Formats: sequence, C-alpha cells, structure tokens
Amino acid sequence: MSQYIYSSLGPNSIRLVRLLPNQTQNAPIQCQLCPYSLQESSRQTHLYTALSYVWGDPEITRSIYIDKCTLSVTKNLFEALLRLRDPFFERIIWVDALCINQGDTKEKEQQIQSMPKIYGQADRVNVWLGEAADNSDQALEVIRAAGNGATNSLSNEIQLAVLALLRRGWFRRIWILQEVAAARHVQIICGPTEIDGYAFCLGVDSLRNDYKAPADLQSLIHSVTYLIRGAIFRPSHTISRTGGTSQAMFTLGELVDMYHTHDATKHHDKVYALLGMSSEDLSKTGLLPDYEVSWGNLFQRLARYLICGNVSIHSWENREIVVIRNKGCIIGKISRVQHDTALGGKLGVSVVFENFSRVSGQREAYDAEMTLQPPANPIQDGDLICLLQEASKPMIIRPRKDHFEIIMIAPSLLETGKTKSEYVKWPKLYIRDFLLVWDWKSSSSLQYLEDDTTVRTIDWVSKHSNIKPADFEKATRIWNVAMIIDDIDRYGKAEEWLQEAIEGYEVAFQQEHLNTSKRQDSRTPLSWATGRGYYATTEFLITKANIDPDLKDGQSSRTPLSWAAAHGHEAVVKLLLGTGKVEVDAKDRYGQTPLSLAARNRHEAVVKLLLGTGKVEVNVKHIDGRTPLSWAASNGHEAVVKLLLGTGKVEVDVKDRYGRTPLSLATSNGHEAVVKLLLGTGKVEVDAKDRYGRTPLCNGHEAVVKLLLGTGKVEVDAKDTDGRTPLWWAASNGHEAVVKLLLGTGKVEVDAKDIDGRTPLSWAASNGHEAVVKLLLGTGKVEVDVKDRYGRTPLSWAASNGHEAVVKLLLGTGKVEVDVKDIGGQTPLSWATSNGHEAVVKLLLGTGKVEVDVKDRYGQTPLSLAASNGHEAVVKLLQEYIK
Repeated sequence: MSQYIYSSLGPNSIRLVRLLPNQTQNAPIQCQLCPYSLQESSRQTHLYTALSYVWGDPEITRSIYIDKCTLSVTKNLFEALLRLRDPFFERIIWVDALCINQGDTKEKEQQIQSMPKIYGQADRVNVWLGEAADNSDQALEVIRAAGNGATNSLSNEIQLAVLALLRRGWFRRIWILQEVAAARHVQIICGPTEIDGYAFCLGVDSLRNDYKAPADLQSLIHSVTYLIRGAIFRPSHTISRTGGTSQAMFTLGELVDMYHTHDATKHHDKVYALLGMSSEDLSKTGLLPDYEVSWGNLFQRLARYLICGNVSIHSWENREIVVIRNKGCIIGKISRVQHDTALGGKLGVSVVFENFSRVSGQREAYDAEMTLQPPANPIQDGDLICLLQEASKPMIIRPRKDHFEIIMIAPSLLETGKTKSEYVKWPKLYIRDFLLVWDWKSSSSLQYLEDDTTVRTIDWVSKHSNIKPADFEKATRIWNVAMIIDDIDRYGKAEEWLQEAIEGYEVAFQQEHLNTSKRQDSRTPLSWATGRGYYATTEFLITKANIDPDLKDGQSSRTPLSWAAAHGHEAVVKLLLGTGKVEVDAKDRYGQTPLSLAARNRHEAVVKLLLGTGKVEVNVKHIDGRTPLSWAASNGHEAVVKLLLGTGKVEVDVKDRYGRTPLSLATSNGHEAVVKLLLGTGKVEVDAKDRYGRTPLCNGHEAVVKLLLGTGKVEVDAKDTDGRTPLWWAASNGHEAVVKLLLGTGKVEVDAKDIDGRTPLSWAASNGHEAVVKLLLGTGKVEVDVKDRYGRTPLSWAASNGHEAVVKLLLGTGKVEVDVKDIGGQTPLSWATSNGHEAVVKLLLGTGKVEVDVKDRYGQTPLSLAASNGHEAVVKLLQEYIK
C-alpha cells in the first residue's frame, strides 16, 4: 500500500484527524485527514480533542492507515490512538505528528504559531502518559483520592509508583507546557486509567511530602501542575496576536528562566515552544519559528532581546550556552529566598539594593521585598543583581571565581517601585568588566572559557611574546570577579581570589612587569590590595612581583599609599613608607593627598605616620579649598586636629571655596572639643563670614554657642545675605537653649526682619516651636501681629501648619488680629480649614471673631476649601458653627 502524501494547506487552516471506530481492539488503525479552519466559526471551542504526548523513540515505529495509505508513527502515538479509538463512534482529534506534514519545514513553522490556538480552542486536551506500567494504575487512584481530600500514608510501593509516574518523559517535554497552558479542560490518561487534570494536580500537590521527589523533579512537576490547574479558569479566553491564547501572564524572559531545562528534540524548540505562552508581541523580534536560522544565531538573538541592550555575545552551534562580555555594575544582593505556598508557589525574595547617593556621594542601601516565579536554576541567598551598560533590565547572577553564572536573565524586579529608566539613570557603585555565562545545561562552562579564543578580548597580549595569553586571560577573569565581589563587601573570597589572580599574572608575565595588568577603568592589583588592607598580598606584589609601589590607578589617580591611608590601614602604610619608593604627598584627581584622606576619615595613627615622614604639605588644598585641618574639624576628629595643630605649620583660619573656615565647619556640626582647640590657638577670626554672610554663631549648638559668646568677640546680631541673624536661625530651627543664650546677651534685635519680612517669631510659629515662641513672647519686644511680604502673620503660619499649641499661645496674647487676610485673601481660618487642621479650626471658631463666610481672591470660603479637600470633620465643625 502506498505511503500517504500530504496535500498543501490553505492560509489559516489546520488538519483534523477522523479516528475511525472499530470494535476489535487490535484491528489496524484507520484515519482520515480533513482540512479545517478555526476562523470559520465564532465558537470559542470546537468539537475536537487535542492530544498532548511524547513522541518516544523515533526508531520504533508502527503503521497506521490514512485514507487507505500507510503512515509510520512512533510506538507511543500508536498506543495513544488505540486507547482513544471508540468501538462505535469516530473521534475527531488533533495530533501534531499526523496533522502537520513533518517533512515540510515551512508548514511546520506556520503551524507551530497556531498551536496555542489549536489547543486553546479544543473541547479538551487529552494528556497521554503512556501504557500502564510500574503500578501506574494504583498511583493514579491514590492521586485521585488525595485530590478528593483523602489523606493516608503511602506505602513504599505506592511511593515508588507515584515517583515512577511523575518521572515519565511527558513531564520533561517543553512542548507540553504551551499545550496545557492553552487548554481549558485537561484529562490525564495512562493505560486504561483516566483522571481529571484539576483533580490530578490537587492530588499531586497534596502528596508532595509523601513521595519525596528530588528538588529538580519537584520543580518540573510544579511547573506543569501550575499550568494544568489554571485550565478551569480559562472559560472566556481571547485570542492573542500570534493566534494562541493569551492566558499567560509571563514575558518570554520569565518563561525562559522558568522552563529552559525542559527537554526538546531540537535546540530551537526550547525557544519556539514558549512563544505562544508569552504576553509580548514577538512578531518583530526575529524569534518566530524559522528552522533555517542556526541555533547559535537564534540563541544570540534571544539573549540580546532579553537583555534589552547591545552587548557582546558569543554562542556555539551545538551547545545551549552563551558567553556575554560587557561593562556593568552590581546594584543589589539577594538576602533571603523563601518558598512561600501562600504565594501560589512563587518565591518570596528580599533584596538589598546598594548605590551612591547623588546628595551625599556615599554608599546607600535599602531593602525591598518582592515575589518571583521560581526559575529552573534555583536562586540562592547571596546571589547578585547586575545591570549591564547598554541594558535596560537587570539580571540575577552568581560568582564562579573566574566568571559569573546567569541565574535569571530577565527577572521581573520592577515590583520594588523602580522603573527601568531609574535603574539605568541611578548613579552606580562601580562600573566593572563582567564575563557572564548563561548555561542551560549547567555543564562545565570553564572548559569553554579556557578553550575558545572568542572570549579573549585583550588584543595587546598577543603582541608581547613574553606574555602567556591563556594565563593572562584567566588571571584577568579571576581578578575582575574578585574586584566585583569586593565592591559589595559581602564575600570573604575576595582576597583569596585576588591572590590567585596575582599568582596567575606572575606566571603570565614570567614574574616581570606585573603592574602592566592595570586597566584604564579600574585599579591596579596593588592599589586594590592596599585599599582593602590586604597586607600579605601587598607584600607579595611589592617584594615578589616587583610592582611599582607608587603606581597610580587610572580611575582616580590615587596611589597605593592614598588607598591605604584613606581606609586607615596602618600596617600597610608602614609597609609602603618602608619601601622608600613612594611619593608621600602625591595628589589624586581631586587634589587629595594621603594626609588629606587620613585626616578626613579619622585615622589618627596613619596621620602620625605621614606627619612623621616630614615630607607632607600640611596645608594642601582639595579642589573645593578644604585642607586636612578643615576635614578633621568638620568631622569632629579631635585627636587628628591636635596632631595637625601640633605641627605649628597649619593655616588655622584658611577658607574653602564656600568661605568656611575650620572653625565654621566645626561649629556647624557641633564639635565642641574641636572648637575649644581652635579657639585656644588664638589665631581664628571668631566672627568670620562665609559666602552667605553667616558666622559660626548661626549654627545652633548650645555648647558651641556658649564657647563663642564667651570669647566676647562675636557680633551677636550679625545679618547674613538674606538678612537673617543668629537668633533668627536658632528660632527657626527650634533651638530653645540657644535662643535663651542669645536673648540673655541683651544685644539682639528680637523682632529683626529678613528679606521676606519674617521675624524670628514668624519662623518659630510656622515651624511649631512652642517653647521658642514662649521665650520670644516673654521678652515683650515682639510685634505679635507683624506681617511678612506675603501679608501673613505668625498666627496665619501657625494655623496653616496645624500647630495647635502655638495658635493657643498667640491667641492668648490678646494682640492678634484673628481674621487678618494675606495677599491671597486667605485668613488663618481659611488656611486651617484648607489643610484640615480640626483642632486649630476649633480654636479659631472659639474666639467668636472669625468671619466664616470670608472669600479669598478665588471666591472660596473656608467651608468650600474644607469640602474640596475632603476634610469631613472640619466641614461638620463649620456647618455646626453656621447654624
């Protein structure tokens, strides 16, 4: 009998199989194929069954008959057709091996795009697990009972039967994911036994702790049961742009991270099988089914699409692995991973995000909680979140000594409230060189890095015959990883790997010119080691590797001595000074010397060492004009200030670019002991003004103010460029003790106005400083109802900001105009009602002196302002008052 020959399919058409009945179990299988258009009907379901199964061994085949012609099918499909055949009625089914011409690549590509629609509009999807074996019938009955709520302990025999069933190939096949993800009714069939898909999932999940499957199998089973369980919730699905169902809530990246370990006959299918489940429009990505595209090319396209950036990617034709080289930074670290059943099987993840503050320039961190779909490669505590340059999405990675393994290439991390643009624009900690390996098989990636020349990018190495490229490349990879993990201060491996990298460089350079390993955008090995205080590594580099101990790095122009001094590593500083080969006063790009850095960071012992050399310029200036004394005074480092003053060479009253002296900086931060030291020199101008006209007395710290007043050399009422006096600053900031001190001098103008016409009382009232308001009122020298340039009085400011106690004080004077209008026509009552300050409104209404219906310049009354801003309690008060 002749082989069956497929006729071509029309556009938007599929084929369906008519499985003809036969009452004889072993009779030959007779079928008919007929074209069918899903678009010809408005039905949401069609009266056919879609089969989900595993092809099985392609070498073991059986023959069936289609339109009286023969066609070979795998043994597993043959058994499925026998099981589905009815004795009396024909059955209409869709099965890929029969309905798609497997010899026509273009037809396969077109039909693959329709498969989500085919499975989504089927009346049901039958899952064929295979013939009965290994007590599978008992296993299914136990699962059925568990799904119905019966919970009995399982015998060893039944545990093994359940495990054997769940280890069947169907659960590992990647194509089945979209088949059950699109289905709206799933029936599980194994041999003669059938079970509803939802009941099957309930039973498997409830028995999870009884059959004791290993973690990788549990992950596979969960990924399938999760999708089957959702079938009953898909009664009114819509059709996606690719013709499939739009059930999935996942992006392609999430799907790949979750399912890439499932099995497929062709590498390509690990991508194409997931397309119909994606929530994205992938029509213009170059990822749609096309088997003429090489696997290496397709894998590169996929990686570049998921990273969302132009990065260097290399792939192999016969391996599921890509290697990515790019600059980037670490922006966070996974601090906790919790498998939370309350989250529907998702992972609860805690992340510590780290970065630099634009304001302070210092490292900052914040915690964020989020949930993630569990990836095929499990996340661990300590995994890192990396953002590559040119990329708009972060990824989760893990250090592997000489590279980083990609754990999740496209996690949905935006639940933290950060947008993609914020990830990209936020100033990063450090930009580093990353070598990332995305390996779907978790095989030995190191071999590829060692053997394949495409990952070697340091071109100049090959031009130096005395350098061994392989050793240099490996040492550089280890070095880069060590720098990155050391950046985040989380790994004890940094120095160990750093030392291993150094030894690799020694081999590569044959113990010569090791300092050549400096990269333009990072520190030299020596500067890194000294910055971290690695004494043994520093000694090795200087004495064994013959590195120049004064070699500057390329990023900040700091020397190793600068790094050691900045971080207070006394022993390393001694070692470097002992070489006699370092420039003790070398400046970095900001004009800072080792002495400046040590003084700034409170490293007394290091300051002693540097001063002891007799080779440092004590008054060296930073680019903003600050000297070592300025830094020490500003930060309150009393011991360092003593050391610097003890040299007799410091300029005690030097001003920085903002006109601030060491005394100004010390008083600003309330460093009493340092202020005493500076005043004790007799060389400071106690009343020196900065560029804003402020004197040290304006800084508001009680003990410091006492010291300054005690000199008898301060102008107590000096005004800055905004007309603000020391009393104004103290009152505004609520420094009660300082206000008392200043009033006690008898030399202050209590009611002095600034350029906005505001007095100390106005500011104290505005900011709710009750105690200060009492003090000022107690002088009897303040104009209680003084108006500023906006026509607002102290009462108006206090009422506006809801300071009930201050309002009471002002009303208690009996000297305030309760209903005074500002330039906008608003009264204290208007401001209080507008902002919903119920207690203040009560006080004002209690005076009986307010006009409740007064209109501002926009015609709004207190009642309308309260109502428009949703202040219900205030509205009630006003309505009751009006009545």
